[in-house]
Amino acid sequence: MTKLQWAVIASAVGMFFLIYLGCETTPENIKALEKSRALAAESTDINTLLQDARSTLDNRASGSILALETELEKTPADSARAEVFKRLASKWYELGHPAISGYYAQQVAELAGGEEAWSIAGTTYTICVQQSQEQKTRDFCTGRAVQAFENAISLNPQETAHQVNLALAYASNPPPDNPMKGILMLRDLNQKDPDNVLVLNTLARLAIQTGQYPRAVERLERALSLEPDNSNTICLLAEAYRGSGETEKAEAFAGRCRSLQR
Repeated sequence: MTKLQWAVIASAVGMFFLIYLGCETTPENIKALEKSRALAAESTDINTLLQDARSTLDNRASGSILALETELEKTPADSARAEVFKRLASKWYELGHPAISGYYAQQVAELAGGEEAWSIAGTTYTICVQQSQEQKTRDFCTGRAVQAFENAISLNPQETAHQVNLALAYASNPPPDNPMKGILMLRDLNQKDPDNVLVLNTLARLAIQTGQYPRAVERLERALSLEPDNSNTICLLAEAYRGSGETEKAEAFAGRCRSLQR
């Protein structure tokens, strides 16, 4: 992917990152963390997903993927392989298969070892969770998204955005034994840092999705008082006020939202 494409994928959940490139290997603590995670519970695997996806490709798309896979086989250096992995991730995303795109973004992160790369992988998997109709694919992508965001957090525990994205991964496909896990994580972040606008906006967005418009307005007005020019807050307020039936306020914020998006 180009740097812009990576940033566009990340923005789908409110994150804007440029992919971090480097020749360092994955830190030992991350390797140990990865090995300790139980991926055995996955209800499908990447080989099955690849096989199913390939069956949907036309000749042109199939040829593009095959060319990249052939290039990968001939590329021994990690730094060069990372670039091919990025192109594979970009191509599969373009073809509408975020689960496979996430897998190749994960390969980039395993080579680069940076928090931004892990966040990109997690974000791509989260898009898979939000878009997929098959539960086995949603479960696969949820587990991988959690793994990726936890890796990012282990590298930078102070970055709230990684913790927000981890909570969103759980909220997008809640664990059957703990359906409120993602929401509770976000509430905990809000209690620890009540002035964090990203957390307030995220909680408000989820409130809008569940029809809790007055609660969304309350959080967004708080966020607006902290950052009056935050475009996400302004656009969300248009939705929240519309849902609350306050048409005049909704139109006012919708106008501000449109002007910020030009």
